[in-house]
Amino acid sequence: MYKNILYQISKYIALTSPEKEEFTGILQGYSLKKKEFLIEAGQLVKNQYYVVKGCLNAYYLDELGNKHILQFAIEDWWISDFQAFFDGSPAQLFVEAIEDSVLLGISNDALETLFFRIPKFERFFRIITTKAFVSLRVRVLSFLQNSGTERYIEFCTTYPKIEERITNYQIANYLGIQPESLSRIRKEVANS
Repeated sequence: MYKNILYQISKYIALTSPEKEEFTGILQGYSLKKKEFLIEAGQLVKNQYYVVKGCLNAYYLDELGNKHILQFAIEDWWISDFQAFFDGSPAQLFVEAIEDSVLLGISNDALETLFFRIPKFERFFRIITTKAFVSLRVRVLSFLQNSGTERYIEFCTTYPKIEERITNYQIANYLGIQPESLSRIRKEVANS
């Protein structure tokens, strides 16, 4: 269960065997069935989660009940309502399993203790947080600058392993377009 997360960490920092043991000892395992919620709006968020297996999405429900998908997460990705996790405010997002999923969670308290006891973990979490921030910025700019077709092509490039695991509605929602537009865009891209 810990092989993949330790491999991902090893890309950025070198850990000794005792450090690996200490890290894996503070992780908590979670299993979710398809359509089960990991986080619901209004809850306090105590963990951020590493996806061992499965596919999840994080979304916001507006006051009219419209869903706005902000993030997908598959194997080796992290997911949570990060604002709620870091500042202690109630969650604004729902995080739901699209497939049966297995996750590893780490609490904010455990993370702070880890940073104190093994400071190189600050480097790892800083790097993945920075990558997430940059990815979010790219997505926002894409919404402001690019057509639906360009956003779809970027999506396929960024998430090559996700498209066959999620519905057309979910892809269209994430891209901010109608499902009918997604069908048209796919035909255009296939014929170009």
